[in-house]
Amino acid sequence: MQSKLRVLIIDDEENMRHMLSSVLGRLGYAVQSADNGRSGLDLLKKEAFDVVLCDIRMPEMDGMEFLRQAASEGMTVTIIMMSAFGSLDTAMAALRLGAYDYISKPFKADEIELTLRKAEEREGLRRDNCKLRHQLASMEGDFTFGKMVARSKSMQEVFALAAKVAPHSTTVLITGESGTGKELVAQGIHQLSGRDKGRFVAVNCGGLPENLIESELFGYKKGAFTGADKDKQGLFLEADGGTLFLDEIGELPLPLQVKLLRVLQENEIQPIGAAKPHKINVRIITATARDLPQEISMGLFRQDLFYRLNVVHVSLPPLRERTGDISLLSEFFLKRYVRRLDSPVTGIAPATMSLLLNHSWPGNVRELENVIERAVVLAEKRVILPENLPSMFGTRQGGRRLDDFFGGFSIKQAQKIVESSLIRRALEATGGNKSKASELLEISYPSLLSKIKEYGIGDVC
Repeated sequence: MQSKLRVLIIDDEENMRHMLSSVLGRLGYAVQSADNGRSGLDLLKKEAFDVVLCDIRMPEMDGMEFLRQAASEGMTVTIIMMSAFGSLDTAMAALRLGAYDYISKPFKADEIELTLRKAEEREGLRRDNCKLRHQLASMEGDFTFGKMVARSKSMQEVFALAAKVAPHSTTVLITGESGTGKELVAQGIHQLSGRDKGRFVAVNCGGLPENLIESELFGYKKGAFTGADKDKQGLFLEADGGTLFLDEIGELPLPLQVKLLRVLQENEIQPIGAAKPHKINVRIITATARDLPQEISMGLFRQDLFYRLNVVHVSLPPLRERTGDISLLSEFFLKRYVRRLDSPVTGIAPATMSLLLNHSWPGNVRELENVIERAVVLAEKRVILPENLPSMFGTRQGGRRLDDFFGGFSIKQAQKIVESSLIRRALEATGGNKSKASELLEISYPSLLSKIKEYGIGDVC
């Protein structure tokens, strides 16, 4: 076999673990084992496995609960269940919970080998399908990269660069203003890197107290300092086999910059209090909104570390410089929050979109997402109107007395004023489409045409 799977055996019987490890080891598989479902889950969070062989009856956490927990954690590993007390009902229940296959004990070595070969074929097909979907998306003009959407030339160049560097272990430095999507780019690189079975661990270097950053990143041994009553695994080890994303790297204190430089040079870490270093296999991606060359000139950032991190530089443009993405992103976020909030809203009025396009967006994509979410919550019609936007967009949300509008006490006159105002708003919201405006107003199309003529309302574009 040319490409061997990494197999995790979960079984409370030591003899079974030993037998399977021996058999699979001779076949060339990389094997690890755990004695119950909870220990198995802990291992899956730390390391990437292709296949799990899991017993059903175990103490502390049995196989069925392990399946439920793995699904809730979003784990996509192929799981094969084993049991000496199997039945068709048990097998079907396991398959419904996400198991790929089921094998009854006792089994022969060739049975387990055949089952694993099928699993290996499945993994190969899954990887090929992922690549094919990505290629088809590019061919069909699906302007996406990971969880990001954009059609502007500048962002398409960002997506192309990120996709090109993703399969390599090269360090990547992502720069851009706050809210431009630096972490989403890092996630997209991780998904296409071949390390997607490993964890993507993100940490904000500016969000941790300076006296805790070292222990969080590198971990520590029991007794290393006061309060260290047990071993702690750092974030580097949590990301072993995957990707560690260090956001706001410019906030990292100088002493920690030295330690990070050593990690990049030696591919090893030394937890606090440990007698010897520990080899790791981690892809490091960093990001910052700061001007690192300027930080270097001020003595706040190490130049040698900058060169190590800046092997490939991905620069994200602010949203104000790519206004062509605003309408695409607005529709994208609209669909997201309509679905999440179960809202009847179906679109964005042309007048509203005009305001969105002309805004400077100091908070970038994050600000746009928040504005659309707020608008979906506040919208009372089936489209988002200008008054659903925050006041900084130059919109007004009422506040005047009724008699300021009507100027008298005539109900008939007030009715005409209200109807005329609502018709104008509906026509504005629909870009002058009278058919859609009649739906918003909940009146018939002929009735709308009659009132437009009666009130002398011209076409609204």
